[in-house]
Parts: sequence; structure tokens; C-alpha cells
Amino acid sequence: ADIVVVGKFAGSHALAAVGSTGALINLFTNVFIGFSIGANVLVAQYFGAKDEQNIQDTVHTSMAIGIIGGMFLIVAGMIFAPMMLEVMATPEEVLGQAALYIRIYFIGMPAMLIYNFGAAVLRAIGDTRRPLYYLLEAGVVNVILNLVFVIVLGVAGVAIATVVSQCISAALIVRCLMKSGGMYRLYLKRIRIHKEKMIRIIQIGLPAGLQGAIFSISNVL
Repeated sequence: ADIVVVGKFAGSHALAAVGSTGALINLFTNVFIGFSIGANVLVAQYFGAKDEQNIQDTVHTSMAIGIIGGMFLIVAGMIFAPMMLEVMATPEEVLGQAALYIRIYFIGMPAMLIYNFGAAVLRAIGDTRRPLYYLLEAGVVNVILNLVFVIVLGVAGVAIATVVSQCISAALIVRCLMKSGGMYRLYLKRIRIHKEKMIRIIQIGLPAGLQGAIFSISNVL
């Protein structure tokens, strides 16, 4: 959506700036998104066993990993992404806009990971519809805000629209988990790392994350 809108309303340089960031964003995020697969598998196993305590520990560990991982990605994106754009030989005339887009985009990383981990929990218990609905709602908001913001702010506008839409999807998934009456209910005060669950999530999710990262590395190269 960002690429379509900037290409239509902000010109070729803006289009090139946004288009040049995709592989780099995926490179930074795919490992952590892979961890959500680990959470999905673990919750599904405990849900099948009707093990409420372990489900609770896994859900709250997953949210903690999402928050911490998102904060890490903000810092990594702010520091390294602009440098890597230069290494990737991004043309000078679009480098500034590309760096601006990616810095704003990475502010939404905690929200993106929270959504992915929350969606993984819902899918693990067989609810595949609500994560899709929430993503569709956020996507519609993203497109609308893109059209509004791009006229005033250009590349920065579509990045801000994306961050807002990511926050909406995260808020919807968190609200859903908090209002759930099931074993997977989320309590904000209980969000913390349970070491054993974190290790299992990483053991299962890291291979999937590395697989995605390898594709991204090839695209970056």
C-alpha cells in the first residue's frame, strides 16, 4: 500500500525510497517473527494437553518477547538500517527519504511483534479468523491514512500511517486476549519472561526465523 500510494502521489524518488527498504526491513524482523511460530507451537501443545498454567506462562512470555524484541529492533533499525542502505548502494537522491521512512517505520516494531505473537496464540487454539479480521481493519486504516498523510508529509506520511495501523492491529489483538475467558487470557501485570518457556520458543522458532532471514539476506545482496 505504501509503494502504491507514494508512486501515485509523491513521485518516482519517493517510490524508489520506499521500495528500497523492503528487503532490509524483512532482514531485521524475520528472526523475531519466526519466534512467534515457536509460541504458536508451544501454546498449541499445552492447549491440547489442557495445561492452563503452562499456557499462561507461554502467553505472557510471548508478549514479553514481543515487547523486548520490538524495542531492540527500534534501536537496531535507527542505528544500522541507514548505514546498510548506503552499503546497498541506495542512490544518493533517494537515500535521505529511504532513511527517514525506515526510521519512522521501525518505531512500530513493538506493535508489529505484539500483533504477531498475539495472533500466534489465537491461531494455536484454532481461532484463525480474528487475527485476519484485525489485520484487515488495520490495513484499511493504513490505506486511508496513506492517502491523507502522503499529500502533506510525503514518504514520512506513509511511514506514520503504517505505524498507526500496526498499533491498531496490536491493540485489537491485545484487547481480544485480555477479554478472553479461556486458558489463554492475557493479564498485563503478568507479562514477564519465564526462562524455560523462552528457551523453548527460541528453540522452535529460531530455525523458521533464520530461514526467513536467509531469503532476506539474498534479497539485500
